[in-house]
Parts: sequence; structure tokens; C-alpha cells
Amino acid sequence: MSAQRILVIEDDLDIANVLRMDLNDAGYGVEHADSAMNGLIRAREDHPDLILLDLGLPDFDGGDVVQRLRKNSAVPIIVLTARDTVDEKVRLLGLGADDYLIKPFHPDELLARVKVQLRQRTTESLSMGDLTLDPQKRLVTYKGEELRLSPKEFDILALLIRQPGRVYSRQEIGQEIWQGRLPEGSNVVDVHMANLRAKLRDLDGYGLLRTVRGVGYALRG
Repeated sequence: MSAQRILVIEDDLDIANVLRMDLNDAGYGVEHADSAMNGLIRAREDHPDLILLDLGLPDFDGGDVVQRLRKNSAVPIIVLTARDTVDEKVRLLGLGADDYLIKPFHPDELLARVKVQLRQRTTESLSMGDLTLDPQKRLVTYKGEELRLSPKEFDILALLIRQPGRVYSRQEIGQEIWQGRLPEGSNVVDVHMANLRAKLRDLDGYGLLRTVRGVGYALRG
């Protein structure tokens, strides 16, 4: 799989650059937004694997960002804050943040928190209606019946089920599942999608896999 992507929403450029270097050195891809509004736009367009969110942003409070993100996204959010009070921590977790880190912090602690959140995301079972996927057991069931998939079919379904309704282009699927090694004009993605659709239909999963002509594929949210 390609490098996991982290969105840093931080208005202090010096801090943002330090975070970028630490995360890049650890093997993560990093994008940066310098305001709450830019962060929300990048989160919607780029679909990061995790968000590092500064609480004191110039346009509006980071807590508001958490609330807005949680309306349509389950992306892990680690809040970076200097407000070290119990009430503030409880407020952030209640709004939907997954973790928080008090400034100043050591890079090793930050990376440890990031790894925990990303590991939880990749090991927890994922569900969409009657469809359930267990990443650890590599098991998929639909209405209680096992859906027998090839390794690549499983990986594709795991990608799609994390964001139901989002349309992934053939190029995005190729990049994520085959690390971009598919030759130009290859129909490998289409073949795997056809096989996946057929197996879903065998278990009466009609219409679960949606094709957007000329764009790509999605699971119906």
C-alpha cells in the first residue's frame, strides 16, 4: 500500500514544518493547511488517513473543526493543544477527537500516538449495513454469510468500505492496491471490480457496488 497520509492543520509555519519533517522521516505522507477552513477543504478533498489538528486556529476554534469533520468522516483526529485542563480534554473527546497531545511534546510521543490511531483504524472491523469486513482475520460477511474473496478483491473492498459513498477512480484504486504499478490502459481494476460485484450478487448483494461511468467505483453509503 502507499504511504499513509496525514493532514496537519496548523497556522504556525515553524511548528508545521517540524511536524512535516518528523512525519516524513517516519515514512508518512504529509499535507498542510494553515487555517480551519483550508483544513476542512483539504480533509474533504484529500481524504487523509489521520488529522493532526491545532486547537488555536486563526479563523475558528479547533473544536469546531472536530465537530464539522465528525458530521461525515470517521478519520482519526489528534488534537494539539496547550490547554492542559481536565474540562478541555473532556470537551475535545466529547466532540469526537480520538486523542490529544499537550504542547510542547516530544516527537517520539507524537509518532507513538499516530501509530496507535492508525493501527486501530486498520484492525477494527468495518461495517456498512449487512456487510462486515474484519481486517485482522481478512474475513468478509454479508448477512452473516462469508464472502470468499481473492487477496486483491479483499483489499479493494477494504478501501471502499472505509468511506462508503466516496467514488474512487481507477487510478486511485490502482495506486492504493497495486502501488501505481499497473501499466497505462490496463483493465485489471475493472476485472477485479466485475468479479467482486458478481460475488456480492451471489449473496443477494445487488446494488452494493456502484459504478459511476467515466469516473470510478463506490460502495453505496
